[in-house]
Amino acid sequence: MNSRALQETALRYFLAVIKNGSISEASLKLNVAASAISRQIARLESELDTQLFERRARGMVPSAAGELLAAHARRMQLETDRVASEILALQGLERGTVRLASSEGFAVDFIPLAITQFRRRYQGIQFRLSVNSPAEVTRKVREGEADIGLTFSLAPERDIQVESRQRSRIHALMAHEHPLAGRQQVTLAQLQSHTIALPPPETTLRQLFDICCSQQNLIFESIFTSNYTEALVNFAMLGGGIALAGEVSVRHRLLQDRVVAVPIRDAGMDARHVELQTLANRTLPAATAAFVEHLKGMMDSGKP
Repeated sequence: MNSRALQETALRYFLAVIKNGSISEASLKLNVAASAISRQIARLESELDTQLFERRARGMVPSAAGELLAAHARRMQLETDRVASEILALQGLERGTVRLASSEGFAVDFIPLAITQFRRRYQGIQFRLSVNSPAEVTRKVREGEADIGLTFSLAPERDIQVESRQRSRIHALMAHEHPLAGRQQVTLAQLQSHTIALPPPETTLRQLFDICCSQQNLIFESIFTSNYTEALVNFAMLGGGIALAGEVSVRHRLLQDRVVAVPIRDAGMDARHVELQTLANRTLPAATAAFVEHLKGMMDSGKP
């Protein structure tokens, strides 16, 4: 292997081809001639003596060697960003940007509250939040598009460092006036006679709900289905019926006594975990590391 092949320009072009799926699309995104990108890819493959892409009719996908090189290249880019951030810190400049990705439930209250509290101490830090599906949150962390991921998880993920993980039992959300609002816990069977609003089948919450209902031969008819969590929570708060959520997602509203959350005690309704994710084997910039610790503290504060 010729280590001189691993130069910034070549790796930047290489990652662009992976992200966009073809040299022509990478050319458009980078505003660089396709021939220049093709030459850099060919040089990488020649000097590393390996095929980095599988050429297909509809584009290019990384080979096993290409996946390894991509992981290396992304870490190099992130390390460069970290060093730049540390240099600014040495100069006494309290600046930096933390890039977050989260599933929707955490984006409504939990993360805005975390940012507000954190900036009372570190006013120079800026934040960028992307709201995505759980799988997309993890992908963004793995590929270096986000520094921190906060999402629900059902199983471990490769190349992901789990900074904090806690079991997230699903709760039934309802208005204070609801007949079940005074209970310490409820069962799925007890919910069956009440109006319920559910997320779509592709969500982790709905998948666990459907599995548990199937095991007990329980049939529910959702009168309101939405992929927008906030709409379902507000539906419950306004007295329309019952919605489902993890406690962390609605913790701020619970503290404000705006909604009631009753744990669903059935086995399997606690199979999800809340995960605070970063890229494995990466040294985080100071601002990002500090915010990770802040999030850990907030998550831990809600543990029983």
